[in-house]
Amino acid sequence: MAFVIVAAAILAIGTVSNVGSQAGTQESGQQTMVSQETATGKSDSTRPVLEQRYPRYKVQRDDSLSISFPLSPEFDQKVTVQPDGYINLRVAGALRIEGMSVPEIADALKTKYSKILHDPVIDVDLIDFQKPFFVVSGQVTKPGQYDLRYDTTISEAIAIAGGFAPTAKTQVFLYHRISPGVVEVKRVNLKTFLNGKKVDEDAEMHPGDMVFVPEKFITNFRKYVPYSLGMYVNPTSALF
Repeated sequence: MAFVIVAAAILAIGTVSNVGSQAGTQESGQQTMVSQETATGKSDSTRPVLEQRYPRYKVQRDDSLSISFPLSPEFDQKVTVQPDGYINLRVAGALRIEGMSVPEIADALKTKYSKILHDPVIDVDLIDFQKPFFVVSGQVTKPGQYDLRYDTTISEAIAIAGGFAPTAKTQVFLYHRISPGVVEVKRVNLKTFLNGKKVDEDAEMHPGDMVFVPEKFITNFRKYVPYSLGMYVNPTSALF
């Protein structure tokens, strides 16, 4: 009887151990899978990059910068970003800075000049840069690109572009770039806003945004099916 009880206990312990081992193996496999996805970036590859709330300006071609060395003023200089994105540095050679923010450029310069100076102190100031702009196209009086000098809404942007043309729809499209290769398109009904309703429809413009004002359906229809308003007169009856 004692032998039977001991055998049953050993069998139970083995079963529990086997189940725990399988669970541990499964959990380990899941952890391995997660770590592999994290390492390869597969889990984030299909997701668009989130837009920063207050993004720093990224230096572009033809921008001008002032580079100063408080402890070594002989290296001070003003540079302009060339068409290929590079700047030519005094003594240190060329450095590509297109697409960098000013703090990132300062760090890159410190790394570059660390081969020449010991623990260099470098200040970078943006002198001239591409002004923020927006674009209005379609059925407006003066379509084109305009400087974004202050907070501007969609209706204000259309007013700056001369207002709606007689052929324009009041339902417009706002194109906003979230990240490189990803553009958000929003349909905005300004007729509701202009009637004093849904004032939140009049969204604020951001640098690089484009507003497209489409053409009325009836105006577009007239191009292919011409017709005129008024009475039809029989030319022969006009002679009598």
